[in-house]
Amino acid sequence: MVEQPTDYLKWSTESLIDRVTHLERQLKEQTAKYNILSSPATPGSSSPLRPKNSRVNRDFDPSKYSTRLIALKIAYLGQRYNGFEHHSNNTTPLPTIEEELWKALNRARLLLPTDNASTKAGEVNWEGCQYSKCGRTDKGVSAFGQVIGIRVRSSRPLPRLSADKAISEISSTGNVQVGNDNVQLVQIYDGLPNSPPSSTSSTENSFQGSTSFHPVDDEIPYIQVLNRLLPPDIRVLAWCPSPPPDFSARFSCKERRYRYFFTQPAFTPTNGAAGLTGGLSSSGQGSRQRREGWLDIDAMREGAKKFMGLHDFRNFCKVDASKQIENFERRIFHSDIGEVDPMTGPVGYVGLPGFQEFEPSVATNVHATRAASNGLTKTPKVYYFALHGSAFLWHQVRHMVAILFLIGQGLEPPSLIDELLDVKKSPKKPMYEMADDAPLILWDCVFPDATSNGRDDALDWVYAGDTSGKENGVVVKGNGKFGMGGVVDDIWKIWRQRKVDEILAGMLLDVVIGQGDGCRAATQADDEPRRSSKPPKPSQKVFDGGNAARLLGRYVPVLQKPRMESVEVINARYATRKSLGSKESLQDE
Repeated sequence: MVEQPTDYLKWSTESLIDRVTHLERQLKEQTAKYNILSSPATPGSSSPLRPKNSRVNRDFDPSKYSTRLIALKIAYLGQRYNGFEHHSNNTTPLPTIEEELWKALNRARLLLPTDNASTKAGEVNWEGCQYSKCGRTDKGVSAFGQVIGIRVRSSRPLPRLSADKAISEISSTGNVQVGNDNVQLVQIYDGLPNSPPSSTSSTENSFQGSTSFHPVDDEIPYIQVLNRLLPPDIRVLAWCPSPPPDFSARFSCKERRYRYFFTQPAFTPTNGAAGLTGGLSSSGQGSRQRREGWLDIDAMREGAKKFMGLHDFRNFCKVDASKQIENFERRIFHSDIGEVDPMTGPVGYVGLPGFQEFEPSVATNVHATRAASNGLTKTPKVYYFALHGSAFLWHQVRHMVAILFLIGQGLEPPSLIDELLDVKKSPKKPMYEMADDAPLILWDCVFPDATSNGRDDALDWVYAGDTSGKENGVVVKGNGKFGMGGVVDDIWKIWRQRKVDEILAGMLLDVVIGQGDGCRAATQADDEPRRSSKPPKPSQKVFDGGNAARLLGRYVPVLQKPRMESVEVINARYATRKSLGSKESLQDE
């Protein structure tokens, strides 16, 4: 951006003299610094010459920069992290997502330190940054649409006072002392649309050179800057330049969407009669026994539909007594079981026009050809539990998924969900295990228009690779999606590494199954005489979303399991313990 020259014709003689004196002093200081650095080192000198290619760590002066409130949309794979939220004075075996974000933002000098936000090395302190987060994912949980709000450094130049207000105070040394008006002006640019500001206020009219700044085209490329500093499994996908002035990623979000992925079969089936379970199919298969590992998707879908609406989910969560929550009602907008289409599923974009091997006129979709010639599925399918709601309790999604898996295995009927949602009949939660953390993803966070009743996201996101918004469509600072260092290239490396692991492990399974007599083990088990007249009682395999089924011995139905104490008792005991601790601390003092 070309800066307009200062019109010195309107300056007074006294102001011009002060200006020249100030510039002469600056010139002398810069000349002295240059002479010190360029002079050869003397025999007794303790400071050797600085290499020409070394970088000088200059002092960072926050007063020279303006700031703005933005929103960032972040994706991360959570297996290497101890959850999203960082807790002070709590050392975790793995880093948190917030720690990595904090380090990247500070290394990029995007956070301007304040007097009350001083931190020690290794600490995380968001004070003074207007920081807010939408969701607090647990250890191992991933997110593709996590959103944070934060005040960051901006490229917008600090406005200059006009000639009649430029010199507010002249010191004895001839330096011009400017007041704090620029701090007040920074707030004016929050929440602007993606167009240069048009000002009519008296405060803005007293400044020059600020109306030519474009909020997107001329801004810091936040996506590229942060992605160069973040770990490869944490990526910034988009940023919003114009959130509402009162934006909070937590309270402005009105809908959170989760997905929990699982395979069909859920774990490897056992061949022969030994692999048949007592659970019967409930959907179109008559009274045929199911083979272990396979889930009844229709029964799971029937159970998922029961979650929709406003319900009390105290039997589908872990009670956090420190929060003293009394209202466990949450509204579910959408709950269903979906199938990942291999045509559009993981890395399905390579089959789209523009990514195929040949031009669209001669391209052949291999997947479509195979599907048309053979309707049988020879490889495991991938399904997901899709859940949309206004807000969620602690571990609520994983508890809901655990019950659906029991229904899918035929161990519980779909009506179990009705029993658990009826808190009058079931005021105490049965002690059952929640589902594994790894397949769970915070899929998206929705921020609708506060003035309407709609549920569509109203934030104006600028995604990686979006054009700058100029008329010619030329990308200035909106790139960073494709090519070396782009988001797609970075994520492709992670996907390919894990895809190769999947292929090798899958091929090894096929090799092992194909060696020898594949049915030999099951046949011998059926033909061998038993030492006891009583048939053996096999241990029940229960799938919880992990990489293998758990052996639980004899299965106990959920409603027959031991019950936890009621929410009221748990909260009361915690409150009593905290109050007694406070009294003891007062007595010690």
